[in-house]
Amino acid sequence: MSKSSGSYSTSDLSRKSGDIIAEALRHPVTITQRNKPRLVLLNIEDYQRLMKQSDRRTAGTIETMPDELFAEFENAVEAYAGEDEAGH
Repeated sequence: MSKSSGSYSTSDLSRKSGDIIAEALRHPVTITQRNKPRLVLLNIEDYQRLMKQSDRRTAGTIETMPDELFAEFENAVEAYAGEDEAGH
C-alpha cells in the first residue's frame, strides 16, 4: 500500500510502526488485514471529538457496534482524510 493513501497492512504495522504512528498523529490511518479494512488509528483529539459527537454513552467493540454507527464513523474518517489531502 502507498504511504500517501493512509492505509497499511497489519504486516506494515509491525515493520513501519514509527512511520505509521507519525502519520496517524496527522490524520486517521486505516490498517488492513487480508486486503480488508480492519482498524483505524487516529489521534486522541480526533477520537475525543468523535466521542463528543456521538449520542452513545456506552463503550463497545467493533464487533458489537451497530452497522449504522460504524458507517457514520467510516464516513467521518473518509471526510477527514479528504480534507487533509486538500490541505485544510
